[in-house]
Amino acid sequence: MAREEKTREKSPTLGVIKMISGGSTDGHSNRAQKAWSRREVINVNAPSGEEEPTISFGSQDLQVVILPHNNAIFIRSKIANYNIMRVFVDSGSSINAIFQEALDQMNLKDYQLEPVETALFGSAGHTVHPQGEIVFPLTIGSEDLLKSVMVTFKVVSAPSSYNVILGRLAINDSKVVASTYH
Repeated sequence: MAREEKTREKSPTLGVIKMISGGSTDGHSNRAQKAWSRREVINVNAPSGEEEPTISFGSQDLQVVILPHNNAIFIRSKIANYNIMRVFVDSGSSINAIFQEALDQMNLKDYQLEPVETALFGSAGHTVHPQGEIVFPLTIGSEDLLKSVMVTFKVVSAPSSYNVILGRLAINDSKVVASTYH
């Protein structure tokens, strides 16, 4: 066994595979995205100034879960004062998206989409051009612990099994902690 471990340690590295992502997190040009990335690295250790609650998960959080499972995280939320079901919490997404069909069902009058130039790239390699972006208040949580933040959503006209994708931007702004097990 020890001989096999030594052999594996000496295996040459064939290359490096880096992360690929699409969609802008701040600005639409490569220059704006690089500047955003530099700011994020600089601000990692900045104190927030507010006391953070202790977050823990326990057996009580498994009451509605049938184990074993490998389910995605879907939640309910309130967006622009509409209760929205099938909101996908996706820590791998660099954007927040609301699908056009859900936006149409919200029956909002006189909303205007801000233009978006950046295309979105899905894991299957498909390119999607958002219809635009819109800012809505997002409220998540339960009766005793609610959090509301303003969120910028890319409006996507594509078939989907969910209404909204909450990506890293909304997850971080809301200070959400998700446990895929619980």
